[in-house]
Amino acid sequence: GQMSEFGKVAVLFGGTSAEREVSLNSGSRVMAALRGQGIDAHAFDPAERDLAELKKDGFARCFIALHGRFGEDGTVQGALELLGIPYTGSGVMASSMAIDKVMTKRVLLSENLPTPRYVLLRRGAFSASDVEAVVDTLGLPLIVKPAREGSSLGLTKVTERAEIAAAVALAEQMDADILCEEFIAGDEVTCPIIGSGDNARALPVIRIVAPAGNYDYQNKYFTDDTQYIVPCAMPEGEVAVIQDFA
Repeated sequence: GQMSEFGKVAVLFGGTSAEREVSLNSGSRVMAALRGQGIDAHAFDPAERDLAELKKDGFARCFIALHGRFGEDGTVQGALELLGIPYTGSGVMASSMAIDKVMTKRVLLSENLPTPRYVLLRRGAFSASDVEAVVDTLGLPLIVKPAREGSSLGLTKVTERAEIAAAVALAEQMDADILCEEFIAGDEVTCPIIGSGDNARALPVIRIVAPAGNYDYQNKYFTDDTQYIVPCAMPEGEVAVIQDFA
């Protein structure tokens, strides 16, 4: 009945980014969930096959379960637009902007949406005193991370002045742009959106409680200790504000 109207669905997972392992994990879960609903879903790994084969193989739509670069950065979205194949998630512009944390912050600031204060360091264009100055500007603790990597890779929480040089060096290995942000202590939440334009609506807010408050690569993907709490058990007004911002 109803599920056949989706036609043949490609689940894109694997890929070539630093997060390939995670994508294989989440993609296989997505595939099982879709098949469990009676949808004709098939695995498709862009690291092993050309996207042009999607058309040739008669896929009607794509569920994107790729992580990181070439998955969440607008490139695969653009390719699917050209192929005329509908896909899940954000479009080309939102994807390419959001993978770049600095560009995202600029847009948030221009729309008067709250975002932690930050300092941008560019690889090869800063001195030791510039790194020191970050601590004076943002205070401690602070966060240092590569501007365009997902899953908390290369991220350091700096609690003492002496730790910042190593934190910057780590992030710099992964990206030419190093984002330093003031640390915000509080609950971690995520709020998905369904639909777009006037039809967009916020789904329930999910509160994330990670071991020792550390929602890192390990605790995002490879542990059962991280809790995802829905409904999030936070004050009504607070939830409404989060949904509104999202």
